[in-house]
This record gives sequence, structure tokens and C-alpha cells, in this order.
Amino acid sequence: MPSASCAGTNAALLASRANCLTLVDMTASVLSSASQFPLGVPAPPIAHARFGIGEVVRHRLFGFRGVIFDIDPVFANTDEWYEAIPEGMRPAKDQPFYHLLAENGESSYVAYVSQQNLQTDESDEPIDHPAISGIFESYADGRYALRREHRH
Repeated sequence: MPSASCAGTNAALLASRANCLTLVDMTASVLSSASQFPLGVPAPPIAHARFGIGEVVRHRLFGFRGVIFDIDPVFANTDEWYEAIPEGMRPAKDQPFYHLLAENGESSYVAYVSQQNLQTDESDEPIDHPAISGIFESYADGRYALRREHRH
């Protein structure tokens, strides 16, 4: 919805359109003009995130658990980070990547994981991470509710 400063007649709205672009408008403009995401990753034909913010997931290979707090439609980390993954285990870059508040038996940390390496966590147990209370309000049915101030 346009802000009050963008309200007015249709002519005024059109004239000031460049100052009132929404994130969706900017994303569509970037995609249509460049057809690539950041770091030179080609846009996938359909980018569908299988998981959502607040869902508790488990890493398919390493077993650690985490709650999703952000999603990139394609790989958006550094080449150095990507190349540190053993070549035979590197996930494709043209899929969603998830930012997790993660935990394992010894510690809590932030993880960046490809969609192909995540699965739904069936334990119905909350995640023990010190940053959860700053992003999420409550936990129920395997999912965290995002705090009001973090909703768009």
C-alpha cells in the first residue's frame, strides 16, 4: 500500500512512481532487466520455498535442528563460503537457501542451508537458541510465531 506521501491523483502517483517503488516492484524490475540474482546466480524458472519462517527443520545429512528466520530464493552467500563445502557435497545454487537459528548437542549457532538438505523436524521439541526470543514470540505445533515488529 502506498504511503501517505505517495497518495494523490493518478497523474501525481505516476509522476512520483520512482520514489514510491515497493520491494516487489524493485525485484521485478531487477529480474526483468538482469535475469540474475546476486552473485551471478541465474534466476530459477520457479523458486518455491518448501519451508517457511518459523518452521523447525532438521539437516538431512548432519542431523542438527533449527528454526528458519530468513529465506533467500537462491544462494546469496559468498563464493568463499560455497567453495569451503567439499565439492561432492556442494548443493546447487539455484534453489532456496534458509537462515536458521540452529542447535546441536554442544552449541547454538546460525546456519545457512540449501533446501535440498532440509527436512521437517518431527520431534515437536522447541529449539534452544539465545536469539529466538528476539525474533519469535511463541512456539506451538512445531512452529514459532514471528514477533509483530518483524512482520511485513
